[in-house]
Amino acid sequence: MVQMNFKKHITILLLILFTSIAGAQVKFQTKVSKKTLGLNERLRVDFSMNKDGDNFSPPSFDGFNVVGGPNQSVSNSWINGKRSFEKTYSYFLSPKRMGSMTLKSASIEIEGKTYKTNAIAIKVTKEIQKPKDPNIAAASDNIHLVAEISKTNPYLNEAITVVYKLYVALNAGVSNWRETDNPEYDDFWSQQINPKGLKIERGKYKGEDYQYVILRRTVLYPQKTGKLTIEPLRLDVTAEIPTKRRDIFGQRLMSKINVPVAAGKRTINVRPLPEVGKPSDFSGAVGDFKFNLSTSKSKLNANESMQAKISVSGKGNLKLLTLPKLTLPNSLEVYEPEHNENVRTNVSGMQGEISDSYTIVPQYKGKYPIPTISFSYFDLKTESYKRISSKETIINVLEGPVYGASDNNLITESGEKQNVSLKNDHFAFIKTNANLVSKKQTSFFKSTAFWTSLLTPLLAIPLAIVFRRKREQRAGDIVGNRLRKADRLAKKYLGDAKKALGQKEAFYVALEKALHNYLKAKLNIETSDFSKDKIRVLLLERQVENTVVLSFESILENCELARYTPVTTVAMQQDYEKAANAINLIDKQIK
Repeated sequence: MVQMNFKKHITILLLILFTSIAGAQVKFQTKVSKKTLGLNERLRVDFSMNKDGDNFSPPSFDGFNVVGGPNQSVSNSWINGKRSFEKTYSYFLSPKRMGSMTLKSASIEIEGKTYKTNAIAIKVTKEIQKPKDPNIAAASDNIHLVAEISKTNPYLNEAITVVYKLYVALNAGVSNWRETDNPEYDDFWSQQINPKGLKIERGKYKGEDYQYVILRRTVLYPQKTGKLTIEPLRLDVTAEIPTKRRDIFGQRLMSKINVPVAAGKRTINVRPLPEVGKPSDFSGAVGDFKFNLSTSKSKLNANESMQAKISVSGKGNLKLLTLPKLTLPNSLEVYEPEHNENVRTNVSGMQGEISDSYTIVPQYKGKYPIPTISFSYFDLKTESYKRISSKETIINVLEGPVYGASDNNLITESGEKQNVSLKNDHFAFIKTNANLVSKKQTSFFKSTAFWTSLLTPLLAIPLAIVFRRKREQRAGDIVGNRLRKADRLAKKYLGDAKKALGQKEAFYVALEKALHNYLKAKLNIETSDFSKDKIRVLLLERQVENTVVLSFESILENCELARYTPVTTVAMQQDYEKAANAINLIDKQIK
């Protein structure tokens, strides 16, 4: 009987031990909202763990755009004396293409050991007509992205403009957006023109009143004839749509939701330039141009330089055309031209001037003509070819030798002939390294080098003494050392945040992580114990001023709010400076 009771007790103890071990096992897993979704739907991915860890590393999310997150949540509760802990990192993804894709493993360090999640296969199908989420469906009916094209049948190299407008219903709103897919404009020369400021205007969309903003304008020059496709611009929009609920005043409550919108593909038919009347020297210029040939001098002496400039100005495909070449007599030395462009692009296309400047150096006396140069272009107004020709220009070289073509003699100004014997080494290269040796040899004794090597060690002794005293003085400066240490800590913890300035999600994640890591190092607390009240109590107990604590709390609140509200780069810079100042002050005041 005693033996049976003993076995019973052993069994109970083993069961309790097994339960405690099983309960202490680390669980780190990936959860997805769906494994099959349409190209215009969103995927939520949660990485959850039952123990707190550090150095969380998400997967690369190949084939997806991250449109939200990471959002961090911590659940810490006690039920019947048993602690329950769960920490989750959440991401919202938008698929880039259709097909089968894999969410790779995430990793985290828990109690010095690295854990990884399992990979999950995701299937992306074509866009669905109506998203299953009723909120997305409602937002899709209230928000539209439209691409308006100035001309759908342009000539080859004729400018067209694509204006992207975001239409929003009067009872809805948009707080933020980001581009998820930019059109590449294959077979076009393109120039994007971003507006200086977004102006809300009223307009019609399918006969109904809407408000809209112009997001951007893009100028295109087709480089190929036939039917060309303009790929759609895709956005992820944070929309505010009315719900069926109302507040105490009877006004509809608004709901925020991320909704994808696209401008849709557009097709234009590019016409070829007519063959009838096309000049033989036509180089593809299309527009309205002026052509000019000018010289910096009309009279000069031999071996002096002058400039000849060929320029085309006006409106058209200036950056895409080829200027005619300058043809000169062989007796004029001509250098490769310097190409200059002064072209600006606005919604109507390119305007300005392009030019080639030639440097000319005459060798002999005489008069040298610059032949007529012509430039041809296609005029869009008259839909015909036009040719502009320059006037013949004479270069008059007043003084210098005269080349005698009959006997290879040079005739000087006095009329006397001097024979010139041409040899293979007539023009020799100038030596760049002569290797000259001084005839006068100097002795090292009593030279500058001798006295320098003798006196340098003697001068180094007092310098070493001064350096040591300064070092001891700095080591004894407790206040100064503490200030320098505070500056180093601020730079150490905020380094990643500074690198991410301008990228809202990455910046505020890095900033919040930096503030948490700083508190963990200073207050010896774990991430699971973070709360505003506890941080406030600990800092005040360590004699940190109340104003500094309030500033630190406001920065943490900004990190949380910034994920859901639009933030400018200026605001990010201000939050970064506040965080650096708060860390600096805390490190100086904390006891």
